[in-house]
Amino acid sequence: MSATDGVRVSIDVAVPPAVAFEVFTAEIDLWWGRGPRFRFLAPYGGTLRLEPGLGGRLVHVADPPGGVFVVGRVETWEPPRRLGLTWRLPSFAPDQVTRVAVDFEPVAAGTRVTVVHDGWDAVPPAHPARHGFVGRDFVLFKGRWWADLLAAAKRHAERALHTDQGGHP
Repeated sequence: MSATDGVRVSIDVAVPPAVAFEVFTAEIDLWWGRGPRFRFLAPYGGTLRLEPGLGGRLVHVADPPGGVFVVGRVETWEPPRRLGLTWRLPSFAPDQVTRVAVDFEPVAAGTRVTVVHDGWDAVPPAHPARHGFVGRDFVLFKGRWWADLLAAAKRHAERALHTDQGGHP
């Protein structure tokens, strides 16, 4: 991963790795952001679904039903430690693909979730997916995007664990 083509973002979540992995994969639509910043097909609602196992797909089913976009395919499936998938945006050319790797590392307070999204060197600097950012500015832009998503996953996972233990959400 170079400074211009990839991003690494980590967050600590106060749940065990198995819970963090389950939330990230099986509950993705419950925490993933909505709207044009985070969804892939207009009108930017719909449902995200990650099919488990090698070859599974990350899909966005648009609302109203009918439009389906395959964001990527699972290349690494090692619950509760690691997930890896290809990643495309609707505006990508057929040869443009990036990759997302997600690690779930046990730490004293629960799990450190780390996302590495690289391969952006396959996407030209003028591509709309870069929103006018290049180099370090693009890495910071994409890093903030992933940080916002991981913060949402953290809130969802910790709220779910608290609720499961008899607390109130």
